[in-house]
Amino acid sequence: MSAPILAISRRTRRTPYTDRIEALGVKAYTVYNHMLLPTAFISPEEDYWHLRQHVQLWDVACERQVEINGPDAARLVQLMTPRNLSKVVVGQCAYAPLVDEKGGMINDPIILKLAEDRYWLSIADSDVLLWARGLAVGMGLDVAICEPDVSPLAVQGPKADDLMADVFGEDVRDIRFFRFKWLEFRGHPLLIARSGWSKQGGFEIYLDRSDMGEDLWDTIWEAGAQYEIRPGCPNLIERIEGALLSYGNDFTNDHNPLECGLGQYCDLDSEIDYLGKQALLAARDKGITRQFRGVSFEGEHCPSWRQAWPVLKGGQKVGEVMSVCRSPALDRNIAIAMMDKSAWEGGTEIEVETPEGRRRGMVCDLPFKVPPME
Repeated sequence: MSAPILAISRRTRRTPYTDRIEALGVKAYTVYNHMLLPTAFISPEEDYWHLRQHVQLWDVACERQVEINGPDAARLVQLMTPRNLSKVVVGQCAYAPLVDEKGGMINDPIILKLAEDRYWLSIADSDVLLWARGLAVGMGLDVAICEPDVSPLAVQGPKADDLMADVFGEDVRDIRFFRFKWLEFRGHPLLIARSGWSKQGGFEIYLDRSDMGEDLWDTIWEAGAQYEIRPGCPNLIERIEGALLSYGNDFTNDHNPLECGLGQYCDLDSEIDYLGKQALLAARDKGITRQFRGVSFEGEHCPSWRQAWPVLKGGQKVGEVMSVCRSPALDRNIAIAMMDKSAWEGGTEIEVETPEGRRRGMVCDLPFKVPPME
């Protein structure tokens, strides 16, 4: 049976780079924040190996920004997350789970502090803009909230530093991990952060002029020829190996950050005030009964996955596979799974119930131990 076709209409937003990636042969899209996100060019496996060895240019304009500015901006942003943001300085990026009043995950953005009273939340796939506006109105906060014309373009891979230095100058090498600088392109300042949704290193360029999108793409593309540049996208294999979680795939509002293994980003005992504080304290005191773990299992390439697969121990369900792929580096099927406490210890033998039958496997820690490139 062939897969159903996803119909694209004007309601699904194109990006400043869409024409370029279509000319370069993008093979598949998904929809993310109501916008097109490429998911494959040559193949997931070929794209994976290239990402680990060279450099890729990614259209990630779907990483929309929620801008919060005004006298109460810091207060509102802090109310949205259990992470203590008081020590985050201007020029810094901070990964932060956003939670509702019950402690459920709303999103897990990168928060960029542009000024003491101005923030960008670079969001995963959920409608944070509407939630933030509702909080501001309900609490009578003095803030302005909008989605600015900002379309990130990512340069990812081990050759990213050299390529970016060719385009933006040697100063780009001085940007520390999860920090950003403003560097000029055609006389226009662009926010450039050392970040990205891969473990291969690289940068995200926050273009705030859609009319400059194709010029920016072309300039980086031409400079990247000597580095064997290709178009790319967040790679399923690489993100599962690196345990990069995906909102909507791996976790939803039904999960709290402690279950997602994000306890290090939750300052539960601090004096900060945030939504869901009492709920998270209660969850911690009660004890977490499920949490993410890796699962490795045998057999040929696993079939496509669209729904969570049961994980079994002794015939009883003890977890669910949330994301799965075949790792060419490990020559195994690997998965991110939400596991019950009774079966989350590394080395626990389990079975995965796939659409093609049960496969024997084992629980392991995240991230997966992938051998380095030679």
